[in-house]
Amino acid sequence: MAAVAALILTAGAAALAARHWSVLDSGVDRLAAADRGWLLLAALFTLLTWACATLAQQGAVREPLPAGRLLTVQFAASAANHLLPAGLGAGAVNLRFLMRCGLAPGRAATALAVKSTAGAVVRIALMAVLALACPGVLRLPSVGGPKLLAGALVAAAAVPVAVLLVRRTRLRRALACAAADVRAVHENPRRAVALWGGSLAFAALHTGVVIAVVHALDVPLPAGRVALAYLAASSAAVLLPTPGGLGSLDAALAWALTTAGAPGSASVSAVLGYRLLTVWLPLVPGLLVLAGLVRSRAL
Repeated sequence: MAAVAALILTAGAAALAARHWSVLDSGVDRLAAADRGWLLLAALFTLLTWACATLAQQGAVREPLPAGRLLTVQFAASAANHLLPAGLGAGAVNLRFLMRCGLAPGRAATALAVKSTAGAVVRIALMAVLALACPGVLRLPSVGGPKLLAGALVAAAAVPVAVLLVRRTRLRRALACAAADVRAVHENPRRAVALWGGSLAFAALHTGVVIAVVHALDVPLPAGRVALAYLAASSAAVLLPTPGGLGSLDAALAWALTTAGAPGSASVSAVLGYRLLTVWLPLVPGLLVLAGLVRSRAL
């Protein structure tokens, strides 16, 4: 079902690209004439994102992991993430690596959940700070907004209530083990700093890539507005689980940048530049590294 949905969304993105080919063509031309210094800075930010992912993943585990191999796995996982929807590719690679390092499947899954949760919390916090600093950029739906918020709160409250009502011993033990791992990570200051600092730096660097590309295109947009547009677009793209956000993130980011004040062709160029640096250039090397890790039984 997920593969069918991804195929439909990809086909839709291709249809939209064909329909708006003149805008895409103009965006490519504008990107080709962009400032090389800013693009190099964006490329540097991209390289650092894998180091930050390494730091965050280590912070989610009590045991020390082999740093060099963990960094290599994060590079390979980023490539795998563009083959499967909803982050399943990166999750599968990291899960397999943690199990190879001696973690039980339940503890490995808990480490991935802790890392994902920290990343989501950091993004929400950054969006909240930027929304206060840049009022008017984000607007909640005027119809049904309070009802939707109340429904979300009720749904969030229902989760722990449902867990408390569960009486199955195995599930209670699994939850207790997961809670113990989370507590142990946060009782170790170095692990907690690695987890939250790495997650914050990862989100900030991806945001920095977009800001640098926008500056390379000489678009007069404040960095705060660009950052908020990217964080909002990437968060919204999660609702459409395509491989690597293909199509969903591109459309959301282009729309968000245009709404923030960028010309349409410049928004398309910014999306193309961001995708080129974070997806297309590292994709083939990442897949080759992934194949090497599989052959060497590191995964």
